[in-house]
Amino acid sequence: MTGPTERMTGARAFIECLYREGVDTIFGYPGGVLLPIYDELYSSNIRHILVRHEQAAAHAAEGYARATGKTGVCLATSGPGATNLVTGIANAYMDSIPMVAFTGQVPSSLIGNDAFQEANITGITMPITKHNYLVQDVKELPRIIKEAFHIASTGRPGPVLVDLPKDITTDLIDFHYPEKVELRGYSPTYQGNLQQIKKAAAEIEKCSNPVIYAGGGVISSGAATELKKLAEKIRAPVTTTLTGMGGFPGDHPLFMGMPGMHGTKYANYAIQEADLLIAVGVRFDDRVTGKIKSFASNAKIIHIDIDPAEISKNVKVDIPIVGDAKWILSHLLKHTGKAQSEEWLEKIAGWKEQYPLHYLESACRDDIKPQYIIEQINEVCPDAIIVTEVGQHQMWAAQYFKYTEPRTFISSGGLGTMGYGFPAAIGAKVARPDKVVIDVSGDGSFQMNSQEMATIVQNNIPVIIAIFNNGFLGMVRQWQEIFYGKRYSSTCIRDSVDFVKLAEAYGALGIRVTKCSEVRPALEKAIASGRPTLIDFIVECEENVSPMVPAGAAINEILDLERKE
Repeated sequence: MTGPTERMTGARAFIECLYREGVDTIFGYPGGVLLPIYDELYSSNIRHILVRHEQAAAHAAEGYARATGKTGVCLATSGPGATNLVTGIANAYMDSIPMVAFTGQVPSSLIGNDAFQEANITGITMPITKHNYLVQDVKELPRIIKEAFHIASTGRPGPVLVDLPKDITTDLIDFHYPEKVELRGYSPTYQGNLQQIKKAAAEIEKCSNPVIYAGGGVISSGAATELKKLAEKIRAPVTTTLTGMGGFPGDHPLFMGMPGMHGTKYANYAIQEADLLIAVGVRFDDRVTGKIKSFASNAKIIHIDIDPAEISKNVKVDIPIVGDAKWILSHLLKHTGKAQSEEWLEKIAGWKEQYPLHYLESACRDDIKPQYIIEQINEVCPDAIIVTEVGQHQMWAAQYFKYTEPRTFISSGGLGTMGYGFPAAIGAKVARPDKVVIDVSGDGSFQMNSQEMATIVQNNIPVIIAIFNNGFLGMVRQWQEIFYGKRYSSTCIRDSVDFVKLAEAYGALGIRVTKCSEVRPALEKAIASGRPTLIDFIVECEENVSPMVPAGAAINEILDLERKE
């Protein structure tokens, strides 16, 4: 590594800064203004994964971050390269994922002149980043990069963008990397107020129907162990949001699955009948709460979150505790006794028995139910990292796979980004080569970033893509069936592509599965191959995700959408 005061170009300094931040992988796509940086990357020890679309670079960086807890890094050139990152940056912002996005920019002297491939990317991304920078002096580059990684990874995590004019990368600098960060006005609260924690403990000891409602903040803070200890100590059932999957063991007797629009009936009923809701690292998303006025209306609410802006933003809470979930839960455990909830647990057990997640078998035993595929994945590879696209398959993956560890479920939550899963799976596999990584995909979502087949083949990244091929944009079709009288407007995409031939064209293994009896052998073959593999599962075309709460309804107003065979 270079000494702290060696003279070098901005491009070389950029690489040195990444070394200091422990960056080992960048996902990116080159362009003219980035050539000085790419020339330095050529001889660096940092692995660069060349994606085939910049959006995939952002999603892959996020997948890397979610699989490891480290800050993901992506890199794109100016103009269209930078704007192609926007969806991925917005996705990371909505789901609170640490990421630093670097963009090339036209030379400083040309900024504002509508130069070739110029875009005001700092202005464009201001609403979807924690912070962003336009570097105006090469001397500021080390400080800015240090701050960018600090901001992205501390407090409530999120994306930070650093825009690099070409002259900044060619100017000379006496390199020195700062040892610490000093930012006025930015000082996240980690230690929760002890008086509020004691108030929460007192409410827990008084309640009879507690429910723990946990989200992605539990995973971000590394608080899964503390959450489990608290649930077991106070004997409280636990429900986790989509992004909180794996934050509590999916096979634990106290686990109730996901709440909300496609949550389990018993999770929704429990929230509605709770007298105390302990919300940890959640933001009360509308897909969970449904009709706000009816949500947990009988409960006092304790809300633990590191972001004070989330407190009482959507749902008014009674005991707010601002700080890091791990710190707060560890202290709450010291002050909390056992809640009297045995009758409550018996009631929930009755709901679980009465309203289990289930699906009807096909009239033809060879027809493949998508839920069955998830169950088989769970049996064949229970410790896999499951990454999803967005749609029906995403909900089935949340419902039917038992996630027992944090960072084993990666999905687009807040933004609901189709095309997210495949590149995010690439990032996850690069980060965790020891794990089987499966992208659970729809035939619609996959086509949004299918060009990344070239990325996994060229780099020998053995991601497994499991396409649930129903010939529809499934979730939109489901809404059209229920609310629009089966008027399937622009949602039928049947026979639009031969996915097996597509995989083979890129040099990957392609497998088509048309019968139930072929599901497990196909999965086992894909895992054993050690190759990038696409499995085209031909599933029932009009299977619905059930249960379902209509948008705007209370979460206990549940439709049952099972088809009668």
